[in-house]
Amino acid sequence: MSKRNFARLAAYIYEESGIKMPESKQTMLEGRLRRRQRVTGAATLDAYCDLLFSGENLPQEGLALINAVTTNKTDFFREPGHFDYLTNVILPDMAARGVRSIRAWSAACSTGPEPYTMAMVLDDFAESGGPAYGILATDLDTDVLETARGGIYPAELVEPVPASLLRKYVMSSRDPKRRDVRMVPALRSAIGFARLNLMDDHYPVGEPMHLIFCRNVLIYFDKPTQRKVVAQLVDCLKPGGYLFLGHSESISGHDLPLTQVANTVFRKG
Repeated sequence: MSKRNFARLAAYIYEESGIKMPESKQTMLEGRLRRRQRVTGAATLDAYCDLLFSGENLPQEGLALINAVTTNKTDFFREPGHFDYLTNVILPDMAARGVRSIRAWSAACSTGPEPYTMAMVLDDFAESGGPAYGILATDLDTDVLETARGGIYPAELVEPVPASLLRKYVMSSRDPKRRDVRMVPALRSAIGFARLNLMDDHYPVGEPMHLIFCRNVLIYFDKPTQRKVVAQLVDCLKPGGYLFLGHSESISGHDLPLTQVANTVFRKG
């Protein structure tokens, strides 16, 4: 791929997704685009770029490009301290304050383990007399959203789920040769999946949220983009609501109405 085309791609990816593509990532980007080159029938990656940036192809192929370059590392009960704090501190406090229905948002849900983990915790608490709940799960990548909607995963992916929740919320295949599991219908129906780009100037998520999880996403953004995204997430939080970031992420220096209450857990003042 020519330096000119790499620069064109990097600028487009940054504008559309906020993901920075320094020159050191050119080989990685070329590897991820080989499949798109084959699918489109382009003879070379430079020919693929010509096809991509032709006016008629950009809308559809641009979406496929962004799907190809996004990183989708995810696990059930990833960073479990967050879910301990949610279970032991936040949910009892909300119940004590008379919250009747919790609105929660997984703002970069990938293939779905994060919102399904949230649903397990919230549903288990609701069964013990806690508030009802609903979850919005969004991502930029349309491919991973399809996986998330289905709620079907390799059995080894749910190994971090506590045994009590595994029995309640995860169904095994009746075919012993299959190693897939599926989330129970009650969890699947409690989550609404939709495409949302965190680069947009407005997040159409409806009423303000009690809980927002946006974890391990900011690390792919530069500082101005981080500030913009977090500020818009805060705008989507109810007063007293909670924002969860990834353990390697920080809002230091952002001057936002947030108070840190636990490791990368912040409460809106």
